[in-house]
Amino acid sequence: MRRIVVLDAPSNLGLRPPAEGTVPGCYKLAGALREQRLLQRLGAYEGGVVVPPRYDRGGWQPGDGVFNAAALATYTRKLADRIEHHVRAGDFPVVLGGDCSIQLGASLALRRIGRYGIAVLDGSADFRHPGNADHVGAAGGEELALATGRGQPDLTDLEGLRPYLKDEDVRVLGIRDHDTEQAELAELKIMNATVGEIREWGAEEIAGAVLQTLEAPVTEGFWVHLDADVLDPSVMPAVDSPDDGGLLPGELAALLRTFVRSERCVGLNLTIYDPDLDPDGSGAALLAGLLEEALAPR
Repeated sequence: MRRIVVLDAPSNLGLRPPAEGTVPGCYKLAGALREQRLLQRLGAYEGGVVVPPRYDRGGWQPGDGVFNAAALATYTRKLADRIEHHVRAGDFPVVLGGDCSIQLGASLALRRIGRYGIAVLDGSADFRHPGNADHVGAAGGEELALATGRGQPDLTDLEGLRPYLKDEDVRVLGIRDHDTEQAELAELKIMNATVGEIREWGAEEIAGAVLQTLEAPVTEGFWVHLDADVLDPSVMPAVDSPDDGGLLPGELAALLRTFVRSERCVGLNLTIYDPDLDPDGSGAALLAGLLEEALAPR
């Protein structure tokens, strides 16, 4: 049985400030999950913390590209070093964010090793890039585009490894039925399923079908990117952009356990949950419970 290692990546470099003079609170995600005794509940080993650079957008203006880009590039390499170490050792890293830009660290790490896929469980595709938007800025809403090589080279071509993920190795599940980026994903043949489609087919059924494609021998395995905003705000309001029409906990649980219990799954990251928006800690309890149900030894 693989050794689960919990690693903190408390970066908020990829999000806009919630208000002038403040910073996004998702950097507290890891601490909130640890307060839920996540390591003990998973029987996990301590992986420590990858400390991010300071959040400072300086004089950024729309049209300047991705803000915090230099800091993001530095942090992506640093996080990739740690994730690569654990994957090569045969561990199963559980990376606690942070915003969605931490996915770049995982994708770069796996690209160093070989060719890997990704299962993206996210309320939005995070596929904004210069080809489909007036301007870019927040990497936390652009990380899938960046990981597939779309965007500025200082983020998309680290170590000359662009793209970190091939389009055909990406699976996106849980986007809202009205997602504006779905048409582009379909045109690019990036497999995706909206909440409505997941309900039509059944969460377990669609997860099983998608898993078969992720386990294809063309790749060496796959990663799971879990964004808390894939859940409906009625159960998970503590995210930066709550959007109605999300998954319910039982539906997410079916997807998550199907993917992470595969021998080809090499790790996962959790992002976007903001403890500042969850004064009673119920969101942290829900996420810890979902991870325990999917990952705890049996």
